[in-house]
Amino acid sequence: MSGTMKAVVCHEFGPIEQLVVESMPIPIPKSDEILIKVEAAGVNFPDGLLVQGLYQMQPPHPFIPGNEVAGTIIQVGENVSYLQAGGRVVGLSVLGGYAQYVCCKASHVMPLPDAVDFTSAAGLITAHATAHHGLKQRAQLQPGQTVLVTGAAGGTGIAAVQIAKKMGAIVIAACSSDEKIAFAKAHGADFGINYTREDLTAAAKAITNKRGVDVVYECVGGDIFTQCSKAMAWNGRLLVVGFASGKIPQFPVNLALVKGYSVVGVFWGSFTQHEPQVFAQNMKELFGWLVSGDVSVHVDKTYPLDQAVQALLNLNQRAVKGKLVITP
Repeated sequence: MSGTMKAVVCHEFGPIEQLVVESMPIPIPKSDEILIKVEAAGVNFPDGLLVQGLYQMQPPHPFIPGNEVAGTIIQVGENVSYLQAGGRVVGLSVLGGYAQYVCCKASHVMPLPDAVDFTSAAGLITAHATAHHGLKQRAQLQPGQTVLVTGAAGGTGIAAVQIAKKMGAIVIAACSSDEKIAFAKAHGADFGINYTREDLTAAAKAITNKRGVDVVYECVGGDIFTQCSKAMAWNGRLLVVGFASGKIPQFPVNLALVKGYSVVGVFWGSFTQHEPQVFAQNMKELFGWLVSGDVSVHVDKTYPLDQAVQALLNLNQRAVKGKLVITP
C-alpha cells in the first residue's frame, strides 16, 4: 500500500510540546511484519519520557512515539501465514503507534476477540500486561497474600488492583487523594492509604497487623518507594515498575538483608522480547478475563491524533484515572 498518513513526530529530544503532526509515507511491512490501520493507540507514561530523552531507549530521530495499537490488518508480509488482511488485531509496535498506520512484527500481534472493542484493547496491552507479568511471573503472587499498589488509580496501577484481586490477593491501594482511593476501591481494592496525609509504612503495617505486605507493585518512586521498602513482610517481593514521581530512589540494601525480601525489576518490554511465548500465553489469559468481566479497562478520555501533546501532558501531570487512548 502506498500513500501518506498523519503521524505524531518527534524531531529531537525535548519538551513534549514540541511534538508535531505531519504527513509521512505509509510504512511498508517487511517479510515478518503486518501493516495495521490504527483505530486506537494507548498513551503510556514512558511515551512522554521517550520524547524527552529520559527513557531507557533513545531511538534515532525523527521517530513516531507509541507502542500499543489496535486496528485492522491492511497488508501482511510474505512470510506471515496465520494473519490475514481484514482481521481485527492488537499489537506491540515498539515505536510508531501515534499514527494512522503502523507496522508490527507478526510475533507481537494477536487476533482481537470480537467481544473486545478497539479502544479497550489499546488500553489493555501495556498497563494490564505489565501488571499481569509483574504479579504473575515476577512476584509469583499466591492467593491470600497482600499486595500494596502505589499510584493505584493510574493506568497500570488500576490494572494491578484488578489483577491482584483476580489472583486471590488482599489489595491495598495507595493513592494521592481520597477520590483516587474511592476509584481504586470501586475496581476491587480492599483498603486505601492516602499517602499525602498518612505515613504509608505505618498504615500498611496497621492494615497487616504489623506483619508487612507480601508484594508491593511500585510505580511512583521517590520517597514513596522508600516508605514501601520499610513495609515489607518476610519473603516479600518489592516490584520496581516505574518512577511516575520523576525521582529514581536510592535503595537501602540493608533493609532487604534484615527483612529478608527481594527487590524485583519489572520491565515488560524486555519480557515480551525475551519470552514471547509466555507473553502470548499471558495475553490469552488477559483477554479471557476481559471478556468474562474479571478485569476491565477504564478509559478516562480519548483524543484525536492532533491532541496527542495534550494527552501526554495530562498523563505527565498525573491528572488521569485509568487510561488515555488516541483514536487516529
